[in-house]
Amino acid sequence: MFEAAARHLSFTAAARELRSTQSAVSQQIRTLEENLGLPLFERIYRGVQLTEAGQALFVGVQEGFATIDRTIDRLQHRHRHPHVNILTDFSFAAYWLMPRLPRFREQHPHIDVRIVTNQGVLDWRTQEVDIAILFCDERTLASGVPQLFQEEVLPVCSPGFLQQHGPLENLETLSEAPLLTLTAEQGQSWLDWPSYFEQLAGTGYLGSSELTFNNYTLLIQAAIAGQGVGMGWRGLIDDMLDSGMLVGLQDLRLCTPRGYGLIDARPDSPGEAKRAFQEWVLACAEGMRVE
Repeated sequence: MFEAAARHLSFTAAARELRSTQSAVSQQIRTLEENLGLPLFERIYRGVQLTEAGQALFVGVQEGFATIDRTIDRLQHRHRHPHVNILTDFSFAAYWLMPRLPRFREQHPHIDVRIVTNQGVLDWRTQEVDIAILFCDERTLASGVPQLFQEEVLPVCSPGFLQQHGPLENLETLSEAPLLTLTAEQGQSWLDWPSYFEQLAGTGYLGSSELTFNNYTLLIQAAIAGQGVGMGWRGLIDDMLDSGMLVGLQDLRLCTPRGYGLIDARPDSPGEAKRAFQEWVLACAEGMRVE
């Protein structure tokens, strides 16, 4: 009753809105003032006006009602629009997911997609997510996690860099070039330069990289800018190879059993949105293999 009386500055108008009586509203306000020990209204000719305390309370009540309205709207929106929460790393989100996501939204305009990104080792068990798309080792993939695409890496650089420093036809000439390195400080299982050289040549790379990054997006930008040779993962850098922004050294490519996997983070919580997104991601990955 207080909010209505304060908004109308009239006990009579408040009673009319609330389908009550003027005396009942007046009594409720008087009881509230007695409980607070403060006058909230000043009775004036043909109405009331708020005291300083009444004005402060009115502002607080309005803010509270506004918060309640926003919360109700958000809950109703969530009910009306099924959603799916996706956990993945920066690289996959930027280079694989985001270019394709408009197609999913065209097919499923009623589904809200929420993407949570991070870099490093991501534990979906501690996140409020429905699906995790993560780089997985052999053991995780062998447990039944669908593999979207296998780890296939090849050195990549800008056309200008290759013209200036090439040809880079073998591991010896590659090892002499400035290499751009992605750190694996958190124990990530993807390839790095030492393991790349070890698997292809049986010997570790002992040179020093000129630039080291903890963010693959920045590394790729450095490669495009002609600052060195980066390690390119097929599936992530395909568009840049197709456009000619980067050149891939195909003769020096390397494949491993690892790769990106599609993890159902909440298998006990099925839903239309999650199922639709899982099917769409798997279809996209299958399309890549067909191409």
